[in-house]
Amino acid sequence: MGYAYIFLTIILTVYGQIILKWRLDQIHDIPENAIEKIVFFIKSLFDPYIFSSFLSAFFASLSWMATLKEFELSKAYPFMNLSLVFVVILSYFIFHETLSVFKIVGCVLIIVGVLLVSKA
Repeated sequence: MGYAYIFLTIILTVYGQIILKWRLDQIHDIPENAIEKIVFFIKSLFDPYIFSSFLSAFFASLSWMATLKEFELSKAYPFMNLSLVFVVILSYFIFHETLSVFKIVGCVLIIVGVLLVSKA
């Protein structure tokens, strides 16, 4: 069950990042004025999609707590880097962000690193 908690944490984390980016791209530019900027961010919190990304972060934290009951931190934490791999891939398909050789090699190195650390 421990690995399920890890992957639930990753899925919830990635969901939150993708939704936040998607929604913020649809909202107007951030105001320059400090007061207007604060009002902008407070109003943004009540956007249902942005709120769902914060909610997913909360549930990811709960799932992470369950993970830490099952694994040593030094074994579990490297898996969190897989969220970066998923964000890179999804950003390419959803937002049409660039997918360079460096990003691909970096993602492969992350995956290899996670595999190596998880075997230790």
